[in-house]
Amino acid sequence: MDELDRWSFEREARAAGYAWVCGCDEAGAGPLAGPVYAAAVVLPFGAELPGLADSKKLTEKKREALFPLIQETALAWAVARVEAEEIDATDILSARIKAMQLAMDRLDPRPDFALIDGNRDRGRSFAITTPHLTVVKGDDRSASIAAASILAKVSRDRYMLELDRQYPEYQFAKHKGYGTALHYQLLREHGPCPAHRRSFLKAL
Repeated sequence: MDELDRWSFEREARAAGYAWVCGCDEAGAGPLAGPVYAAAVVLPFGAELPGLADSKKLTEKKREALFPLIQETALAWAVARVEAEEIDATDILSARIKAMQLAMDRLDPRPDFALIDGNRDRGRSFAITTPHLTVVKGDDRSASIAAASILAKVSRDRYMLELDRQYPEYQFAKHKGYGTALHYQLLREHGPCPAHRRSFLKAL
């Protein structure tokens, strides 16, 4: 992440009069199983977090190292999730939006402005209600969103390890619920479990 402009969106929000600006991102929109997670983070303006970047561009080891550092540095942070059952009952976009708003609602104090990763702020069933700006590739362009992407990704991956212990026949620890060849093979052998998103399994 470019050190010179990683705070540009936060700077603009502060210049517009917002005092409590959070970054928000989600993880786990694409997998066949497990919840979608979201995180919201308020960082001290200009905080130094060495190696901070989009969670997808970091190794698992680096994400795990940054996770407690972000928590310790943040002025406020929160994580939320929406379960597979609700994803099936609504749709993944609505679930992503709901998870992000839930995470923001858990911040204390509540943010007066949010930087949201991506270009969508509403689904059929839910919309972001916090004043906000959507930022395409925000996890590359905003320090706050990058921090949120790491908290969301690590939190979800840790939860998938819990599911691995609960349903060892699916080997969730290896693929984290994504649609790998191994995962599809195990689905064909065992059928879906309660953690699977039935609406994502139409090809089976």
